[in-house]
Amino acid sequence: MTMKVLGYAAQSPEAPLAPFEFTRRAPRADDVVLEILYCGVCHSDLHQARDDWGFSQYPIVPGHEIIGRVTAVGSDVKKFKPGDLAGIGCMVDSCRSCPPCREGLEQYCLEGCIQTYNGIDRHDGELTFGGYSQIILASQDFVLRIPEGLDLKGAAPLLCAGITTWSPLRYWNVGKGSRVAVVGLGGLGHMAIKLAHALGADVTLFTRSPGKEEDARRLGAHHVVLSEEPGQMQQVAGHFDLIIDTVPYAHDINPYLSTLKIDGTLVFVGLLGEVQPAVNTVPMIMGRRSVAGSCIGGIAETQEMLDFCAKHNISADVEVINIQEINEAWERMLKSDVKYRFVIDMASLQQGARLEPVTAA
Repeated sequence: MTMKVLGYAAQSPEAPLAPFEFTRRAPRADDVVLEILYCGVCHSDLHQARDDWGFSQYPIVPGHEIIGRVTAVGSDVKKFKPGDLAGIGCMVDSCRSCPPCREGLEQYCLEGCIQTYNGIDRHDGELTFGGYSQIILASQDFVLRIPEGLDLKGAAPLLCAGITTWSPLRYWNVGKGSRVAVVGLGGLGHMAIKLAHALGADVTLFTRSPGKEEDARRLGAHHVVLSEEPGQMQQVAGHFDLIIDTVPYAHDINPYLSTLKIDGTLVFVGLLGEVQPAVNTVPMIMGRRSVAGSCIGGIAETQEMLDFCAKHNISADVEVINIQEINEAWERMLKSDVKYRFVIDMASLQQGARLEPVTAA
């Protein structure tokens, strides 16, 4: 049976988030149903609600950093049972048959992975709604196991910010002896520092703000370089194997390219759009340096990241809010006024709202 669910939605690019009642589809045989406990607040929630990228469909119920408890499972589900803690990240389906999907790279599905919100369900053609809500459901193949020992509040952002930075660290084989730099200290940047440090890398933060040094070192950075100080930039010329650029708006990457070793790579994980100003290819050609991009990670890789974080006691630094504070939180997020990720306690939505029992197919 279908489920009446309360959430928060944007009805247009200009509208603030507001309470919204909608219907979740009836669970399918392979579905896992979660009562949502916590949902992280990602910068992309704001971008999509305001149609900054030009492909938003309304109403939008944002949220793709979801931690919940399993309340029901379909008849074909073998991976989860009621009572389990579980998570859902940025996608809830893919074609599952194209070469990237078969390789565990569902995020690069050739038919397009199905976003947790603002996507179109492959089976019924309905709009997907995210984690700023009471209940969510997805195929067991797109649900993550939450390992014992992870702080649930701090685990929510791992499902986007964590995997977004873990995936390039793994792809470029970061480990002991690697030299990694991170551009930007926000939701993504603070996770990149923590994860690179735990992998054994020598970690540097590039920043324009001298006041961020103390926090960067607390998070695991071994060095801090002020990117607008030519002398400091010269000291790290030809130094880094990998630079993870987490900044979500257009900015000049040219000063960073000369800090890469021969065969080094700068990878974008925050900027979705044109690079401005234009990239000078001279340091790339003269040092066989690369500029690349990376998008979240596959399901197996996300599970690997969660297990690694549990083993190494890693979680995001979060500020927990009530859902009623979400519009204020978005405005603060625009000003970088959070260390380093907002997480919504979904009990604030569910107070006074009775959840109906759910029976899966």
